[in-house]
Amino acid sequence: MSTETDPIFNTDFIQAMTRQVRALDTYGTQNGWTPEQILEPFVLTKEKRAAIPLIGDPDDLIIERVKCFYNAISVLIEKECNLLAVPLVHLSHEGFGRALITVGKLVVVDKTLRDVHRFGFPSLSKMKDEADKFLSVALERIGAHPEVAGL
Repeated sequence: MSTETDPIFNTDFIQAMTRQVRALDTYGTQNGWTPEQILEPFVLTKEKRAAIPLIGDPDDLIIERVKCFYNAISVLIEKECNLLAVPLVHLSHEGFGRALITVGKLVVVDKTLRDVHRFGFPSLSKMKDEADKFLSVALERIGAHPEVAGL
């Protein structure tokens, strides 16, 4: 399905992801690429996942993909609540760590990361669904604790 006919490419999350990845393209190698081409590395089919060893260290490109994912979620949080959302991804060289997003003094997303060298989603739709879950929980926490989020 092309980007013209697939409605997922019109969603705020996919557009934020595309902007995040483009921001990392300092040499302009992705100029002229469609959002589908830009986000293709985030899609790991069963065959692609099976080709990745169970144990491995993440390279810089994979770490940047993880950061793009949580940065895009942070952008959506900011858009929804007009408060600064700060993402933090901390990983060991073995691909284990944690992703946090804070708003004020409130931790709105806290995800333990494992096997980051295998980071990806079966489809862009599944990636968006996962981001929507994080966004929903984050906005619920901000709504429950607005005084802490506003600090």
